[in-house]
Amino acid sequence: MRLGSVLSEALRNIGSGVSRAFAMFLAVLLSGTLLGGYEAMTVIDLESQAVQRINAYADVNAIVGGTVDGTACDRLSDAGDGMTGTLAGAMRAGKQVVPLATPGKDISSYDVTPGMIRLIAGNAKADVSGVWVPRDVAKDFGLAVGSALQTREGTTRVAGVFDWPNDGRDTRFAYAFIVPVSASASTFDECWVKQWPVDGQTENLLYATLVAGSGSSNAGVTQVNKGFDAHYDARASYVNRSTWWMPWVGLAIGVLVGVFGVRRRRLEYAGALHSGQSKGAQLLGIGVETGVWAGLATFASCALLLAYAVRMSRSDWAAVLAAAVRTPLAVFAGVMVASLFAGLLIRESQLFRFFKKR
Repeated sequence: MRLGSVLSEALRNIGSGVSRAFAMFLAVLLSGTLLGGYEAMTVIDLESQAVQRINAYADVNAIVGGTVDGTACDRLSDAGDGMTGTLAGAMRAGKQVVPLATPGKDISSYDVTPGMIRLIAGNAKADVSGVWVPRDVAKDFGLAVGSALQTREGTTRVAGVFDWPNDGRDTRFAYAFIVPVSASASTFDECWVKQWPVDGQTENLLYATLVAGSGSSNAGVTQVNKGFDAHYDARASYVNRSTWWMPWVGLAIGVLVGVFGVRRRRLEYAGALHSGQSKGAQLLGIGVETGVWAGLATFASCALLLAYAVRMSRSDWAAVLAAAVRTPLAVFAGVMVASLFAGLLIRESQLFRFFKKR
């Protein structure tokens, strides 16, 4: 048979309903979308856990109980070698601040290095030309970025306002004035490091910020937010997720659909061979028919998963999609391979046996 004849016959089979293309299309579409969607939901849930930890400073570590070199602490942001997405800064207790608006109420202040301002602001270009205040202080005193704060010590400019929710993190910054000072201005009490992804060398780097011979033997590393598991491993959670085997389920379903689609027409295929059709032409026709309905179903499934990933992902929709589309692609692969293999096993000599069992 000519190639054009094979293709036209395959398309006629699809159009006339002989191949039950719509039912097969639905089987591949539903299996790929539902299984892939379950995978996407699992990955998005893991992603949400990671985002929650990052926002809550769950993976911010601090070294306390020693004397910290502020310059060395700030330089941890540039440590490199796995320190991707790292912010670090030092802090120490400052003077009590008495706003003129509330002369009977003093508020704690903390002297911090520029690195600490960047850490709490989450921005490497944070303004360090004035004090920073948490949202609650800004609300109580009517402050905003650029406002002038009148205190007993004089007028202070507000360079920024930051959020510090009560989610288990260290509460000292929840209602205080954060005053940036030079990293080389004396020493500091603590060094904080915010890092994602977390590196196993963080603790060693924090100890490297201590000033030698200044009571550093009592220093230790602790979490800034103790409300979360300290041993969280995002990569391990992803690799060991409960849905990692979904592509194998999809492959099995694809094999079943492919075999079923060919076996239900085995009498037709054996009769075609008896009438003189070559096995190569027959397999090409099976492949074309299967490729049309399975390919369209896979494309539609991937499109639905793309829309879901873009809509629901809180961070990296591409990573969610990459995990989810493995299943519909596995279904497609299973359908194609199984249908061609099942077609290969059909022989002309089986015609009368198939006819008896019809």
